[in-house]
Amino acid sequence: MANKGNKKRRQFSLEEKMKVVEAVDSGKRKGDVAKEFGITPSTLSTFLKDRTKFEKKVREASVGPQRKRMRSALYDDIDKAVFAWFQEIHAKNILVTGSVIRKKALNLANMLGYDNFQASVGWLNRFRDRHGIALKAVCREDTDRLMNGLGIDKVNEWHAGEIIKLIADYSPDDIFNADETGVFFQLLPQHTLAAKGDHCRGGKKAKQRLTALFCCNASGTEKMRPLIVGRSASPRCLKNIHSLPCDYRANQWAWMTRDLFNEWLMQVDAKMKRAERRILLLIDNCSAHNMLPRLERIQVGYLPSNCTAVLQPLNLGIIHTMKVLYRSHLLKQILLKLSSREDQEKVDIKQAIDMIAAAWWSVKPSTVVKCWQKAGIIPMEFAECDIESAASEPDTAIEKLWHTVAIATCVPNEVNFQDFVTADDDLIISQDTDIIQGMVAGENTSEAGSEDEGEVSLPQQPKVTITEAISSVQKLRQFLSTCVDVPDAIFGQLNGIDEYLMKRVTQTLVDSKITDFLQTK
Repeated sequence: MANKGNKKRRQFSLEEKMKVVEAVDSGKRKGDVAKEFGITPSTLSTFLKDRTKFEKKVREASVGPQRKRMRSALYDDIDKAVFAWFQEIHAKNILVTGSVIRKKALNLANMLGYDNFQASVGWLNRFRDRHGIALKAVCREDTDRLMNGLGIDKVNEWHAGEIIKLIADYSPDDIFNADETGVFFQLLPQHTLAAKGDHCRGGKKAKQRLTALFCCNASGTEKMRPLIVGRSASPRCLKNIHSLPCDYRANQWAWMTRDLFNEWLMQVDAKMKRAERRILLLIDNCSAHNMLPRLERIQVGYLPSNCTAVLQPLNLGIIHTMKVLYRSHLLKQILLKLSSREDQEKVDIKQAIDMIAAAWWSVKPSTVVKCWQKAGIIPMEFAECDIESAASEPDTAIEKLWHTVAIATCVPNEVNFQDFVTADDDLIISQDTDIIQGMVAGENTSEAGSEDEGEVSLPQQPKVTITEAISSVQKLRQFLSTCVDVPDAIFGQLNGIDEYLMKRVTQTLVDSKITDFLQTK
């Protein structure tokens, strides 16, 4: 009895169970199969009874064939989401370490609404065992070699080979780069430290963020209309607004998605078709970019994975310059409020859109060219004009502006203007929304937030008539005439606005006279 009690119970992997079942299916007697594998007849009967269960597990790859137990994970939907992501990454031959899987699990758990989930080492080991994943340890030296050696080799290989072939048939005017960035559009200087490094995967802060897509060509002569993605599909501030300096879309997380990116691509393709142009578009391989529609006038070229920090022109100073201009405009607004002793109001989406677009259009062509040259995609001798360094901004005036606002708003001494500019650089701009949509039952995650959710309550602005607009231009012209050393370009821009308004009002009057004439007839 003692020996029987001490007998160790044997456990079989799914692979072993399948071999037992296959032996029976081959026509062997059950008694002979039991003796061959050293199991009792009752154990064999159990294997045959449960065969459909573990065959399904292995067929769906939800459990590795070496796994001995079929118990599901405690957070089964997180487990499925992480494994679906792992399969996608593995198919692309991308190196994945245990720490990367743990971070991804936390990310997906947050998206699925699990606040208490911990991607511990124990969870990682169980996840690995459940799916039969072998993770190789990568030492620090190997990591440095992969990032520095392999990364540099990949960049040099791309410069020497693929990019030359891609750009061979295109002029710099027809070579474009598109990329997205996240923006905490309501961020104030005194809150910079709290926002620094925040990935904003969802929750309340999703209401305070936007994702912006920018696209420009290598010659710096063309910047495309920005695409802004927010969380609210119909914010109050956009009510009765029919013209914006950008395209605006919305979804639940204010992220770029495959559908939104493909919609933008089709619009650009149609634009190039009308202009009888063919362009090369360079993009990274983020999740929103990996299932493209059929395009007639756009050839898409993918930048090498894990190399966009040194190869993507928009990442090499263009987007940073846009954020410098956007944040400096915010500082000017804050300073004006402080000087007039008015309460500081939060920026709404309409104001943010206007400032982001204005900042984008204000990025100098020379800055754009400099960043393309830095990426090594166009030669250094391309530019005909003197190229200033993209890093020359912010200038002394912006630093003085920051210093004044920082003192007035009690910004900590360790926070500088660059911290304020780069506070949202780590924001997630696209994610595995297709995976999450399959995990969240009964919830349409592609839908945008509600109309009023997270919206800043600002007083309703009265509608401005065209007569009032013309009067305002006249007052502005009168004000500028009292100023000293006003650039000619400012008067030129004012004349353009005046001409547009006068054309509108004249056409309205002409149309009304024709209508009156027809009525009298």
